[in-house]
Amino acid sequence: MAEQPIRKLAVILHADVVGSTALVRLNETLAHERIQDTFRRISEIITSHSGIAHEIRGDALVAEFARGSDAVSASLAFQAANAAHNEKLADDIRPVVRVGIAMGEVVVADNTVTGEGVVLAQRLEQIAEPGGIVIQGAVYETVPKRLPFDYESLGEQEVKGFDEPVRVYAVALRPGAAIPASEALSQPDAAAPDLPDKPSIAVLPFTNMSGDPEQEYFSDGITEDIITALQAWHYFPVVSRNSSFVYKGRNVGIKQIAKELGAAYILEGSVRKSGSKLRISAQLIEASTDLHLWAERYDRQLEDIFQLQDEITHRIAATVAPELEKVEAKRISTKHPRNLDAWDYYQRGASLLFEFSKQGNEQARKMFLAAIEMDPRYSKAHTGLAYSYHRDLFWNYADNRLQWIERFLQAARNAVKHDDTDSSAHLVLGYAYIWDGQYDLAIAAEQRAVTLHPGNAFAHVALGEALDLSGDPRQAIPHVQAGIEMNENDPRIHTFIGALARTWINARDYQQGEHWARKALERRDDYPQAQFYLAASLGHQGRIDEAEAVLKSCHHLLPGWALAYKHERDNEHFLEGLRKAGWSGSITDRGDLTRLY
Repeated sequence: MAEQPIRKLAVILHADVVGSTALVRLNETLAHERIQDTFRRISEIITSHSGIAHEIRGDALVAEFARGSDAVSASLAFQAANAAHNEKLADDIRPVVRVGIAMGEVVVADNTVTGEGVVLAQRLEQIAEPGGIVIQGAVYETVPKRLPFDYESLGEQEVKGFDEPVRVYAVALRPGAAIPASEALSQPDAAAPDLPDKPSIAVLPFTNMSGDPEQEYFSDGITEDIITALQAWHYFPVVSRNSSFVYKGRNVGIKQIAKELGAAYILEGSVRKSGSKLRISAQLIEASTDLHLWAERYDRQLEDIFQLQDEITHRIAATVAPELEKVEAKRISTKHPRNLDAWDYYQRGASLLFEFSKQGNEQARKMFLAAIEMDPRYSKAHTGLAYSYHRDLFWNYADNRLQWIERFLQAARNAVKHDDTDSSAHLVLGYAYIWDGQYDLAIAAEQRAVTLHPGNAFAHVALGEALDLSGDPRQAIPHVQAGIEMNENDPRIHTFIGALARTWINARDYQQGEHWARKALERRDDYPQAQFYLAASLGHQGRIDEAEAVLKSCHHLLPGWALAYKHERDNEHFLEGLRKAGWSGSITDRGDLTRLY
C-alpha cells in the first residue's frame, strides 16, 4: 500500500556530481561505482546529522532536514571528507559534488520528496562552485550565528521557475574551526533534559552581524529590551539578563544552555546594521526537541534608532509570547488530569477558550475554577475566568446576562488585586467595565494595560475599543491598527479586525468599515458581529440589495443583540445603517441581549 502523503515545511538539500557525463566517458563502470559510493558516503553523513536521504535521482541526491544548521554542517562535513577521499585516487575519475540548500513546503510519500523546496534547492545547487555549498537566504536566517560558518553574499539571483529573486549565500567553514555535530545527537541526555515543570524562556544575546564591533551595544540593547518586554507578559518566567549573557560569544549547544539555565525555550537572533538599513532576525527553539517553533525577520530603515528599537522589541515580544502559550496549551492537553497543577489547569483553560464555542467556554471555566481552588491568589486563573464570562456575553451564550456581568466584573477585579502589574489583568478589567457601562473606568484600565506592557497587542485593541465605544473613534483607530499589526497570527485576530471595522463606521468612513468587515469575515466567516458591521456599512453607502443579502445570512448566527455605545447618537447612527439594509429591530434592555462589540 502506498504511503499516505505528508505535506510539511522542511529544509531540503540537493546534491549532484559535477561533470558526471565526462566521468562516464572516461570509464563507465568505474565512474558508476564511484558515483554510487559518493552518494553512499554523503547519505551516511546526512543521517549522522539528523537528516533523511530520501532518494537518488541519476547523478543527484535529495535529502530532508528539520534544521538549516544540520543541513549546512552535513554538507561541510561531506565536502571536506570527499576532498580528502578524492586526493587518494590515482586516476581522474573523482566525483566532485556541489550542494544547494533551500527551505520550502514539500510533499513526502513513498520515500520520494517533491515540491517547491526541492526545485529551489536544485536551482541553487546549480549556482554553487564544484565542491561548494549555496544556501537560500531563508535558510541563512535560521542558522544560529554562533556556529563557525563564513558566508559570502551572492546577492539576489533570478531563479528559473520562480517569480521573485532569491537571496543566495555561499557558505564555508571558518578557518581552523571544527564542524559542529548535530545538536540532536551531541547531547547524551538530550531525550530527557532536566527542565522545569513551569516553562521558562532564555533570550540569548543577539549576534552583531554588522561587521563593526562598535555596534555591539545595539545588539545587546535589543536583547535586553526583549527580555524586559517578555517579563512584562507574566506568562512565563524569563531568565535574567545576567544569566543569559554568560553565553555571549561562546559556542555552546542549545540543549546545554537550556539545561544550565533551566529554560524550556530559547530565543536567539542576530542584528545587521548597514548604513540606514537594519535587519533583525529572531527564532524560538523548543529545548527538549531542538525544534524551531517560530522564526521571523524584520527589515527597517534606521531613522529614529530608539523608536525603531522599541518597535521591533514590542513586535517580537507580542509574537513570541502567544507562540509559547500555544505550545504549552498543546503540551498540557495531553497530560493526565491527576497530574495537573494550577499552572496546568490555567493553560488547559486558555486553550479551550480559543475554541470560541459555548462548550469550550464552559470547560475553560471549570479549568480556571480548579486552578483558583488550588491557588486562590493565582492572578492568571482569575483573568482566564473573567474571559470565560466575557466570551459568553460576547457570543450570546449567557443565560442571565446581568448575573454574568456581575461575575465577570468580580473575577477581573480579583485578577488585578492579586497582580496589579499584569497587563492582561487590567485589560480584562477594562472589558468588564464596558459591559457594566463604566466607560471612563474602562479607558483608564486599558491605558494602564498598555502602559504596563506596550508590546501587548490585545491591550492596544482593547484601548481602541474602549475609546470607540465611548465616542472617540478617530483616537481609537491607531490603537486598534497597532494591535493588529503587532501580531496578525493571534487566534482572536478576526475580532480585532472586526473592532476596526466598527470603529471606522462610527467615524463615518463606511468604505473603510466595509473593507475591514470583509477582512474579518475572511478570517472567520461565521463571525456574526462582522456580518452586522458589513451590513451597516453597506446600508450607509446606499447599497441596499447587498446589505439585505448580508443581513439574511447573519440573522441565524446572532438572533438577538444590542448596541454598546456610550452615547445614544452613536447607537442610533449604527442602527440607521442597519435599517437602510432592512433591519426592523430596535435597541432593547442592554442587560437582556448581547452587545455588538
